[in-house]
Amino acid sequence: MHMSDALLNPVVGGAFWAASGTLLALSARKVKTEADSFKTPLMAITGAFVFAAQMINFTIPGTGSSGHLGGGLLLAALLGPWRAFITLASVLTIQCLFFADGGLLALGCNIFNLAFFPVFVAYPFIFKPLAGDMKSPVRLALASFGGATAGLLLGAFSVVLETLLSGITELPFSTFILFMMPIHLAIGLVEGLVVFGVLSFVQKAQPSLLSAAAGQRVGRNVMVPFLIGTLLVGGMVSWFASSHPDGLEWSMAKVSGKEELDSKPGFITSRLAFIQQKLAFLPDYSFKAEENGTEPGESNSPISVGTSVSGLAGSLMVLALTFGIGYIIRRKTKTHGHT
Repeated sequence: MHMSDALLNPVVGGAFWAASGTLLALSARKVKTEADSFKTPLMAITGAFVFAAQMINFTIPGTGSSGHLGGGLLLAALLGPWRAFITLASVLTIQCLFFADGGLLALGCNIFNLAFFPVFVAYPFIFKPLAGDMKSPVRLALASFGGATAGLLLGAFSVVLETLLSGITELPFSTFILFMMPIHLAIGLVEGLVVFGVLSFVQKAQPSLLSAAAGQRVGRNVMVPFLIGTLLVGGMVSWFASSHPDGLEWSMAKVSGKEELDSKPGFITSRLAFIQQKLAFLPDYSFKAEENGTEPGESNSPISVGTSVSGLAGSLMVLALTFGIGYIIRRKTKTHGHT
């Protein structure tokens, strides 16, 4: 559900840049008051895990579409909403700048759609009341499926509103909604299954991480599996991602008859696209030679060196960025506490 710049005008894109930036600043301020620096390593490793997991598009049977993990609800359950928002924003920023996944103008919208709704709406109002202390598998399952689907559906609805506000007439509101909501409901159910599986593992490995108590140091029995999972998913499993268009592209194709809209980019959009092109050293998670040098159908092998490098490099970049942000906040918290 990563939006491209073609779906937005600069006014709407800029407004959501401002909204997401404000939420990031507020999140950083709130994290300072938590004074729970033990969560910084968990921010880093879970952020890297979500980056790797988002590379895997899974096929939605019978639709010709695919979906991928959003990660917001999972991060909120493990980190709390403020750290989760910072972590997922870091993931989306790395994807946009260095892998050209989502437009630079659309980055604010993508952060808002994929992070705000699961973290600040679905998690506190759906997941927490249903999950309780997360000790009941039935309640945890209901919370995981309910929270994940709600977060995805709200994000999908927001995409439609943003295109409407941008005046994208090729995507009429009612018809776009008709395709966007059911396909993202299906994607949300798969995400709910992943959230339930991961949280069930954490509940058995180190249940104190899921409690509200501060100062819970992350044990190796949690960190090591997350690290191994990140390396395996990003470096190998990503080879076998579905080649079908994602839910947004599929919905656009059903409504307009094409996955990409015909539009003439204005000055701001074209300049941002130029900047993104220069920064993205692995666009679409592959080497440029792989993109341009192989004809479709030339090889049946899903193995791509560029995909593996993208998965590992991106995961490491997210790990470093989120750990760095957490460390800076921690240092400022200590400095503030001594003054």
